[in-house]
Amino acid sequence: MASKKEHLEFVLEQLSQLEGITYKAMMGEFILYYQGRIFGGIYDDRLLVKPTGSAKRLMPAASLELPYEGAKPMLLVEDIDDRQFLCGLVEAMLDDLPEPKKKKK
Repeated sequence: MASKKEHLEFVLEQLSQLEGITYKAMMGEFILYYQGRIFGGIYDDRLLVKPTGSAKRLMPAASLELPYEGAKPMLLVEDIDDRQFLCGLVEAMLDDLPEPKKKKK
């Protein structure tokens, strides 16, 4: 099941306090970036984030879910209505995320 654009727009609005949030549509789902680094995505209208150390500390009871068949498990963010928590989560994850790969010329 593909994610709805409205769900993406809600999550983006919740994260609007952070500069550098972008997304890419990918096969009916949405990959989310913060300052060029992938931190998660919208899959089947669920916000899933990478299971970084910071994310696990901030969401110790979060369940691991598969974004799609064959993918690595990600953490389900249940409370997307809490804007302050969501922004803090993404900011805390930044240092745990790998730098974007340089494009070859």
